[in-house]
Amino acid sequence: MIQRIQTLYMLLSAVLGVVCLSLPLGHFYTAQGEPYAQLYNLWVRLSETGTHQLAPWALFALLVGVTTLTLLGILLYRRRALQMRLLSFCMILLVGYYAWLLAFVFMYKLDGTFRPTLTAGLPLISLILLYLAFRGVLKDEMLVRSLDRLR
Repeated sequence: MIQRIQTLYMLLSAVLGVVCLSLPLGHFYTAQGEPYAQLYNLWVRLSETGTHQLAPWALFALLVGVTTLTLLGILLYRRRALQMRLLSFCMILLVGYYAWLLAFVFMYKLDGTFRPTLTAGLPLISLILLYLAFRGVLKDEMLVRSLDRLR
């Protein structure tokens, strides 16, 4: 199970998801350049009052879902067809994560600017890793089918 390269890709993708859940995604600045909020996956922390608004909870839910399904996909190494469907669903969820992130940033920034941190790029790296894992599982499935034809 762990000796397969696609398992390592999925494990690294899950680790990146957990790291992304705990770090800020970016900062909102006013038109004058003063910071007024920090964006996390679960909340927006306002700088002036220090309060949290749970507006971007959907980002958190999508990322937790992707991380959980990726870890579940590691355990499904004997059922490659189901593993491929699960990986493709995770990739679709990550594309939806970025669509929701962009929509939220455009709704929340008003007339200021948004500066993303490096953490905002981690789901993209995770998406690439999931694609590589999908290709590895597909190669395994094609190898098993070709060996079945030889029997």
